[in-house]
Parts: sequence; structure tokens; C-alpha cells
Amino acid sequence: MQNDRLISASERGPSGPRSRRPLPPWVSTTALLLPTYGWLTLAVFLPLLTMFVFSFMSATPMGKAPIIFTLKQYRAFIDQPYLVGIGITSLLIGFWTTLFCAVLGFLAAVALVRSTFGKTREMLLILILLPFWTNGLVRVFSWTMVLRENGFLDSLLHMIAPEAGSIGFLYTRYAVVVGLVHGYLPYMILTCYIALVAIDDAIIEAASSLGARWWTILFKILMPLAAPGLISGAVLIFIPVIGSFMEPRILGGRVGVTMGTVIEDQFTQAFNWPLGASLSFTLLAVVLAIFATFSGVLRRGTVA
Repeated sequence: MQNDRLISASERGPSGPRSRRPLPPWVSTTALLLPTYGWLTLAVFLPLLTMFVFSFMSATPMGKAPIIFTLKQYRAFIDQPYLVGIGITSLLIGFWTTLFCAVLGFLAAVALVRSTFGKTREMLLILILLPFWTNGLVRVFSWTMVLRENGFLDSLLHMIAPEAGSIGFLYTRYAVVVGLVHGYLPYMILTCYIALVAIDDAIIEAASSLGARWWTILFKILMPLAAPGLISGAVLIFIPVIGSFMEPRILGGRVGVTMGTVIEDQFTQAFNWPLGASLSFTLLAVVLAIFATFSGVLRRGTVA
């Protein structure tokens, strides 16, 4: 009993109950961020660093050839000028895909926000997300059945005009853009939808009451206010599209040679990992340079 009183008195201390010292704020912050940044380091930063080191090697490290660190791989666009044309083709495909996604995605988001409510809107959002639930390879191969000669498009045309010729355009750059737009359009719709749904209806009602036409409301009010969504969608689409290889390979055929397919061939066919890594980082540098060039325009659009 006396020992219990002594222990109780020692715990209370001279100035009342003893309180535990709180942990420094940086400890809790580190504990919360460590899993996320640890996973990013293992899954993203270390592989990128490894590929960056490979890009300066003279040969694949898993082979028997002696390894010398050199800048030769980064001279590929000079030593092999045809890569410049392939790079321009990739940028053009990325531009047209992003443009079509911006037009179709913005209009679809406007219709979704202004014309639907409640469960109807939720059902349409689920339908928009549906492509994400299907395998990308199956989705691309399904387009070959639609776009090929005597495919679905031709069958539909011949039902209307039996004497008409074929309108199939499989194995063209147009087919590549169609497949890419189908795959990446949901990104643009969702980013524009998030921006548009935050616009106060009172602004639209005030413009209508003052006599503004629908095209004035669309181009002078909705589009500037939805600019952050358009810009975010463009970034999310353009960057992966210029490096895509599945759609150009399947839908483009011989004309579907892009930087993505060339890089894939270096890793899987030619087994020239240093060249594939250097082409990847060169493409990344070009993309960063493009966004740095237009960063002022993008910033003004976001502020607006």
C-alpha cells in the first residue's frame, strides 16, 4: 500500500500529473509521407535514374560487350536523320489527338453539366468511365473491326448505298488518331466537367437575362472559366499520346511508326537499351521545352 502511494506520488510529480511530451511535428509528417514517397522512389524515380544511366552507355549492360560511358546515343537524331521526321509525326499525332479531345470533351462536359441532373448525370458519368474498365488491347483491336475494309463502317454504308465504295481507313494516321481519341477522351471530359460544375449558375442566368446568345455564353463565359480544366486535360493527354505505341502499331500498320514504336523496338527487338533510353529522355526534354515555351500562356489561361 505504501509502495503504491510512492509510485502514485512519483507519477504525479511536484506540479500535478505528469504529461507525455508530444512528438515533434516533423515526425508525424514524415510518417505520413514516407509510404507514398517511398513507393514513388522505388516505382518511378529509381527506374528513371537507371534508364538515365543506361542512356550514356555504349552497350546494353546485360550483354558481353564492354561498356563505355559516352554521349553517342544522344546524337541519334543527327546520325539518323529519319528520326527527326518520326519525332515530328509523333508531335503532330499528339497535337491532333489533344485538339479533337479538347473540342469533343469540352462540348460533352457542357452538355453533361447544363442538361442533366441527378441519376441521369451519374449514369452518364459511369458510361464515360466505361473505357477505363476495359482492356486497352481489346479496345484497340475492336477498332480494326470497325475501320478495316469490309468492316462495320463499310457494312453500314452499303446498307444505305449498296453501290458505294469502301470508306475503311485502317492502317492510316487517321485511324491512329481515332483510336487515341477514343482512349484519352474521358480524361478531357472529366477535367472539363470538374471545372464547369464549379461555375455558379447565377453567372449564366445573369448573362441570359442581359440578352447574351448561347454562343456568347459558351465562348465568353464557360470556356474562359473552364480553362483550367482544358489545360489540365491537354497536359494529361498530350504527354502520354506522343509516346504511345500500341495504337500506332495496331491501327497504323506501316505508317504507324512513331517515337513510341521506335523506343519499344529498341528495348524488345534490337535489344539496344541505351538508344531506347536516350530517345525516351530526348522526347521528355522536347515535351518539357514545349510546355516551358507556352507556360506563360498556360498560366494566363489558368488565372483567367
